[in-house]
Amino acid sequence: MSSLGSRRVSYLASLTSAQARGSRAYAALFSLVLKKFDPEHAHHLGAIVIKGAGLPVFRSLKRGATHAGASLHVQALGLHFDSPFGVAAGFDKDVTLVSGLGALGFGHIEVGTLTAVPQPGNPRPRLFRLVSDRAVINRMGFNNGGARAAVPRLMKLRARRNRPVIGVNIGKSRVVAVEDATADYLISTRLLAPLADYLVVNVSSPNTPGLRGLQELDQLEPLLTAVKAECGATPLLVKIAPDLTNDEVVRISELVVRLGLDGIIATNTTLSREGLKASAADVEAAGAGGLSGAPLAARSLEVLTVIRSVVPAELCVISVGGIENAADVQERVDAGATLVQGYTAFIYRGPAWAREINRGLARIRSTMSA
Repeated sequence: MSSLGSRRVSYLASLTSAQARGSRAYAALFSLVLKKFDPEHAHHLGAIVIKGAGLPVFRSLKRGATHAGASLHVQALGLHFDSPFGVAAGFDKDVTLVSGLGALGFGHIEVGTLTAVPQPGNPRPRLFRLVSDRAVINRMGFNNGGARAAVPRLMKLRARRNRPVIGVNIGKSRVVAVEDATADYLISTRLLAPLADYLVVNVSSPNTPGLRGLQELDQLEPLLTAVKAECGATPLLVKIAPDLTNDEVVRISELVVRLGLDGIIATNTTLSREGLKASAADVEAAGAGGLSGAPLAARSLEVLTVIRSVVPAELCVISVGGIENAADVQERVDAGATLVQGYTAFIYRGPAWAREINRGLARIRSTMSA
């Protein structure tokens, strides 16, 4: 058995009966109730619970339950992370869930994607579960209230003690032509970079026309150069797609190093539908959009390996895509990830997910160091 396989077995065996009961209870709730709701409506219902977890009285009660000890601490981007595991962009689009997500145990929360111009996103329905694949297809289209509206919420959060690290993910406004994208990104940068612990340029969502074309080097280099000049001391990262070729990943990685950016986030959702368990009819019914969740794991890990083979050790690489449990997180760290993010498995594992991962990571690392 591989060392990863041994860690998985050790992790699963070490789950306490209370955790196992909690996982089974949520699985039953999801199967009997939540999966019958429209996915976007279910997300909004869940947001109410998450906001409740962020109230001061609950934050203090949750702190001991979610803290997993010094073995999980990470220093990166000039910041301290209590855990390497955080929430990917897209979950908290408008900076309303940060406190609650932090109370649930996530070491960092990447908010957004935020655009300079407020926008409603694509028509509904635009979010679809593929339960048999533990996956989601979305074509949300950067629905958000705009960068300016997020400013007072970020200012309030920054004033709080014991908050999680807050990344801010920015994208192109849909109404802005691709040739004017740089000016559009700069509006968001000027508003949000001073309030972000780190800033992310998203050029990889498949749901905004023309956006992925910004990953072409002749467009990406001037965009990143301009944003970096406006970003000041705030660490700057770029988020890339899994559908790039390995050669394209290498060229972007080399560009990031040459421009002096602070990191890369890999990867966004995929347009691929290969290898799914869901029926062709169910996949077709979901339609266009980016696929996330377990089917993305192998490609996300591959892209991480490609990036790490060409960038210096000190560059921050955040791996996201297909993360389910603590062994998955440790696998990405072993492959060179500085930090790891998740999103889709939250839908299938529930609000105890981050706590379970943190505790599982602590056990894995304890076993590895024994």
